[in-house]
Amino acid sequence: MERNWAGTTYGNTWMHTWLIRILRFIPIRALYAFVFLFVVPVCLVVNPANRIIYRYFRSRWGYGALKSALMTYRNFYLFGQVVVDRFAMYAGKTFDVEVEGKEHYDKLVERPEGFMILSAHVGNYEIAGYTLRNEQKRLNALVFAGEKASVMQNRTKMFAETNIRMIPIRTDMSHIFEINNALADGQIVSMPADRMLGSTKSITLPFLGCEAEFPLGPFKIAAARSVSVLALNVMKTSSMRYKIYVTPLSEPMPQSYVRELERVVGMYPAQWYNYFEFWK
Repeated sequence: MERNWAGTTYGNTWMHTWLIRILRFIPIRALYAFVFLFVVPVCLVVNPANRIIYRYFRSRWGYGALKSALMTYRNFYLFGQVVVDRFAMYAGKTFDVEVEGKEHYDKLVERPEGFMILSAHVGNYEIAGYTLRNEQKRLNALVFAGEKASVMQNRTKMFAETNIRMIPIRTDMSHIFEINNALADGQIVSMPADRMLGSTKSITLPFLGCEAEFPLGPFKIAAARSVSVLALNVMKTSSMRYKIYVTPLSEPMPQSYVRELERVVGMYPAQWYNYFEFWK
């Protein structure tokens, strides 16, 4: 089963630049309407991921054929909104963000030791970087090295104001040394824990009623450094609102992470954005 999904943002530098310029002058909802009426229908025809998400609703949630089809459309539409929202933030737009469990984050920031944040490809995690700001600890975010240059440039510009540094995933695995050094220096390391990122080592766990593979790396790093770990998921609750869920993870760490991911996905089943065969 292929576990390494490219995950690059669609389009080229010219398209991204003009999208940002347009979003400075028109309402975000106008772009949402364009996505709903034109982008999603095309994606459902040409993108093979439509079958994967349809099976996700049928098999994991037990929806009927019609509801699964409608939820597949909703999933693509919400993902389109997330992409628009990211570029809207690059254009200077803001969203209302509620944080549940921020006291757990603040408590670890005050301590001298470093800690880890584990995310997943649900909702819109990037918003967390613009919301949970702190001056005490630098946040080091593990990112896909093959992302489009225009996206990386905009992220770098925005993260420069929030004490965040990006660590690209490298084929020689040198990013592991940067992660360990950051934790040793009492900093924060943020990384996804629902996709294989370079390493093929995994752990198989029950998730939404079926066995699924999760990367072992994030949990091994946390155990080796004996650091505290938070699960952090940012979910879209309406057109201009998001909610961040911050949850401390307990031992055993992988099972605790999967339980929290299952809880969040249970509340927002349409915001699952792993577009490959996730389950065995």
